[in-house]
Amino acid sequence: MTGLVVLGSTGSIGQQALEVVRAHPEQFRVVGLAAGRNLDLLGRQVEEFRPLYVSAPALKEGSIWKESRVRSLVALCEMPEVDRVLVATVGATGLLPTLAAIRAGKVVALANKEVLVMAGALVMREARAVNVPILPVDSEHNALWQCLMGDCDLSPGQTRGPIQRVILTASGGAFRDWPLEKLREVTPAEALAHPTWVMGPKVTIDAATLINKGFEVIEAHWLFGLPYEQIDVVLHRESVVHALVEFTDGSFRAELGPPDMRIPIQHALTYPRRLPGPWRRLQLAELGKLNFAPLDRARYPCFDLALAAARTDGTATAALSAADDVAVQKFIRGEIAFTDIPALIDAALQAHRPIADPSVEEILEVDAQVRRFLEGSRAAGTPRA
Repeated sequence: MTGLVVLGSTGSIGQQALEVVRAHPEQFRVVGLAAGRNLDLLGRQVEEFRPLYVSAPALKEGSIWKESRVRSLVALCEMPEVDRVLVATVGATGLLPTLAAIRAGKVVALANKEVLVMAGALVMREARAVNVPILPVDSEHNALWQCLMGDCDLSPGQTRGPIQRVILTASGGAFRDWPLEKLREVTPAEALAHPTWVMGPKVTIDAATLINKGFEVIEAHWLFGLPYEQIDVVLHRESVVHALVEFTDGSFRAELGPPDMRIPIQHALTYPRRLPGPWRRLQLAELGKLNFAPLDRARYPCFDLALAAARTDGTATAALSAADDVAVQKFIRGEIAFTDIPALIDAALQAHRPIADPSVEEILEVDAQVRRFLEGSRAAGTPRA
């Protein structure tokens, strides 16, 4: 049995991970669950899975909650009963637990984009030092991982082989067909109506701005050790082809599947085994055709901001991650318009002075500084009417 910790168990990825556990109860022992503010749902999960340990900000470390011992996020990842840690939190909260799991020799299934965006060099260096695999849960990176199997060395952050380029696909988000002049009028509810995927609110809005795809380019760079020039993105409305690899001989390999996160989650949680999945299968004949198109960069300014930060490196990507988080929360609260999100991010990047080869403490301090700067700033965004 795999001793499993799920960080972010009450979020979209965490809940779907527990569906995978329900489908294969003989494969997993849920050792720990960690959540944010949703104690009601966490309580129901604890009643069902009976973890040894739990973690949540409202719970006092060292106490007992519903017969589970309360631990910090970091301590949860270090417990001797743990074999694999699913990092399904959102934002900077995933960084220290990920590093703790790596240092404790646990296999990390990574669904938190910001961990590698903020600290890709540091995280992958730690993983290489102790030879701990980072198994990608994001559908695109999980697809790349599968496409590269058998042709390349997949030790942490090291891809070698006859690769011309890799291609990530993007659905285009909720506003891919809206006139540009209408984007200022969109509401948070409209932004959360993703056309193909069921995801958490932050990731769904990031898909609408396409900054999520910029994040994924950065993740692919660190996960597979690829230069940015070898990572492309194309628009693919159906969200069926999740990633492609073009080899130097001109051949392509693609990974296809329905837009269902339980499939890459299960792959990362059960690797190197492949287990049956009780979900709807892809029916190619029903699809009829698949569409691909270049990105309209004018529609998605956040994508270019992410790439610019990536090429700056150092703490620029940590500033990017924090700025996006603040901007999205401001939009959700109705404080700024949808089209103010890139302006807010750009303001933070312009004000930031990157630190080369930062420590984890410097990365977290940049995250805090950017949040303070933007929460107190009025210049970069305009309130919604």
